Amino acid sequence: MLSVASDLCCLTGYMAVDEGLQGLAQQCYLKALELAGAAEDHLTYCTTLRGMSVQAADLGHGPRALHLADAAARAGDRRGAPARLREAEVALDKAESHTGLTGRYDHAGLADHTSQVRYELGDIGGAVKAKVESNRLRQPTQRRSRVRNLMIAAERQMRLGHLEQAAATWNLALDEYPYVQSGRADARVRTVVSLIRPHLRNRAARELHDRARTAAPAAFRA
Repeated sequence: MLSVASDLCCLTGYMAVDEGLQGLAQQCYLKALELAGAAEDHLTYCTTLRGMSVQAADLGHGPRALHLADAAARAGDRRGAPARLREAEVALDKAESHTGLTGRYDHAGLADHTSQVRYELGDIGGAVKAKVESNRLRQPTQRRSRVRNLMIAAERQMRLGHLEQAAATWNLALDEYPYVQSGRADARVRTVVSLIRPHLRNRAARELHDRARTAAPAAFRA
């Protein structure tokens, strides 16, 4: 029962992160750690720490993310980050050889984190490729993650100056956006509009801007 309760708290923490309720997410994660520790559930304890590390990294708290999960890229360790990625890939392959030992982590998740590491190290093109790979590896039911990945990939394509390519990627995200409920996705739509606004003389940018405002009214509610 303690393990199940811990897993539920961890899942609730993830949901809170997705809705932008960072304080509630931290409370849920801490309770999940407490329950997993009491249950001697090593897998759920580690899964929860990973969730806390991802949250810290997304919020820009590099030292805290490093403390939680040795997130070398956020700490600026350019030598260590690629090595940590290789270690993670080897560990995941080993875990997958024993059914049920990977928890919620898989190669799609690893590709996500690879993308973040590449981005932090200045390899924006590599970051985009890793996001595309993450989506390729995801199950059809993982629509929320796919939408978010597409939006992040498009933002990074914009930073590379690939306006029309970014617009095409954003349009793919907007195709699926109505089928998800996510505060983080709403925030990404607002980012779309902000980044595309200076380029409204471009037809693709103008059409995307209008579509985003129409397809995602919830994202612009006060």
